[in-house]
Amino acid sequence: MAGNTLSTSEIADMVRHWLATPVNAYLGSGYGNDLKALLQQPMNSGLADGFLQKLVADVPVLAALPAGALNLYMEPVGKDQQRLIIDIAGTVVSVDSLGAIA
Repeated sequence: MAGNTLSTSEIADMVRHWLATPVNAYLGSGYGNDLKALLQQPMNSGLADGFLQKLVADVPVLAALPAGALNLYMEPVGKDQQRLIIDIAGTVVSVDSLGAIA
């Protein structure tokens, strides 16, 4: 059954797709995110937890990760910009304040 195993790189690609998809972009599905709303709020507003919960609901393979393997944080970039970082078991997916996904 080794052929059924996903690598963290493949899971990171799923997260990148989710990040690039606005919420409700697929007809009849709530799949996607409202990243701009999250970027305009302080991290202590509680929206980060909801953001991760929505991510796990939309990309169910993330629920199989061990506790603490999925993390979200912000990193200052320059004077007035921030970068959102999602850490998936050591694999980093980042989004800068301009919406560029890396």
